[in-house]
Amino acid sequence: MIRVFVKKQSNYPIKASDIKKNLSSFFKKSGIVSDAEVSVALVGKQKMLDIGKKYLKDDIVHNVFSFTPDESVNSLSGGKFFYPPETKIYLGEIVLCYPKVVEEANSEGIRTDVKIMELIEHGAMHLMGIHHN
Repeated sequence: MIRVFVKKQSNYPIKASDIKKNLSSFFKKSGIVSDAEVSVALVGKQKMLDIGKKYLKDDIVHNVFSFTPDESVNSLSGGKFFYPPETKIYLGEIVLCYPKVVEEANSEGIRTDVKIMELIEHGAMHLMGIHHN
């Protein structure tokens, strides 16, 4: 079974259950069918800027980051990021900047939830070792 843990601010109008359902389906279609877990966090612009400064040494608000288990994201919540309990296969963490995603969805003329899932799947591909040039 694939388990997806979602942490988001309550004022972000997307259902955690939709993220869980869509991401679980994506992993199954990608061939990951064993016991696996992944965490997803939707954060604001300042938090994403802080992560970008720490890991990429830039001043850009990125739309998505993904971190494999060997990479540390302890800076997300003051060293207390949302980690699932006792995992069998922990794929990693996907971090989305919700306000940035809304801006991109609006400029592309698509629904925000569609853009969110597009970027979460992009992050999931990175966790599976599929990278773009």
